[in-house]
Amino acid sequence: MASLKVPAKVPLPSEDAEQLHKAFQGWGTDEAKIISILSHRNAAQRALIRKVYLEAYGEDLIVALRKEISGDFESCVTLWTIEPSERDALLAHEAVAKKVNSSYWIVMEIACTRSSDDLFKVRQAYHARYKKSLEEDVMDQAKGEFRKLLAPLLTAFRYEEGNEVDLSLAKSEAKILHDKIAAKAYGDDEIIRILSTRSKPQLNATLNQYNDAFGSSITKHLKDDPKDEYLKLLRAAIKCLTYPEKYFEKVLRLSMKGFGTDECSLTRVVVTRAEVDMQRIKEEYHRRNSVTLESAISGDTSGDYAAMLLALVGHGDA
Repeated sequence: MASLKVPAKVPLPSEDAEQLHKAFQGWGTDEAKIISILSHRNAAQRALIRKVYLEAYGEDLIVALRKEISGDFESCVTLWTIEPSERDALLAHEAVAKKVNSSYWIVMEIACTRSSDDLFKVRQAYHARYKKSLEEDVMDQAKGEFRKLLAPLLTAFRYEEGNEVDLSLAKSEAKILHDKIAAKAYGDDEIIRILSTRSKPQLNATLNQYNDAFGSSITKHLKDDPKDEYLKLLRAAIKCLTYPEKYFEKVLRLSMKGFGTDECSLTRVVVTRAEVDMQRIKEEYHRRNSVTLESAISGDTSGDYAAMLLALVGHGDA
């Protein structure tokens, strides 16, 4: 008879805090210990470790980490260690501060792939940290259609209690979307209303009706001008809302394509999705590229940074 696998006992937050403090002592930093502890703790556990560390040693764990480690490894570890809502607020603020259209993709990514409750917490964390609202900053910094799309997505509160769909509504809204796109009214209020208010199951039903009724996916019809930055953002928003694993697979693929690595994008996706849908992203990456995500990361990064990324990519594995 096969024996049952007994889950490993997770140390108390005080024990983890003590071990982390020891990792910082002496002439060198024990990076392996930092990785082994933090990469195997969930968000609630990490928050407790940070709280206990501050109480025991009088210093924020994030500050201590930044003193001991650096570069891409430090960025990955600290982003992982802070609470998800605080992390998203930080990422959104950095994106908005750049004041360029390409950076608003990160804001869109957060708005479209977090739950309504999580998005509310992000807005709270942003206000607590920066003393103004995320929506206000986006309205101040983004221009034109970018602002018109992002503000409603950020304040969306979608129904998330079930998978019920209204097929009659899906058909009628698919026609509305088609008519607006055919008229090249890509920033029309009706397009934005549908994308920012409908539940994700309802939105999927609408886009399926669109494909059935008009013989093509909505994203193909939004490729009228492949160089149009707003249309790129709109297509990405639709993908984030409907098939986030495909969106994140592409971000990961492009971050490791060609010479050099886009460490910021690679770190952001791995850290923010490790506790959410990393398994689906890994499956999509393998399907699309015929290599595992782990192999791609190992070939494109090195050292402690690579070790932390690989630990997070396997964070949810049994």
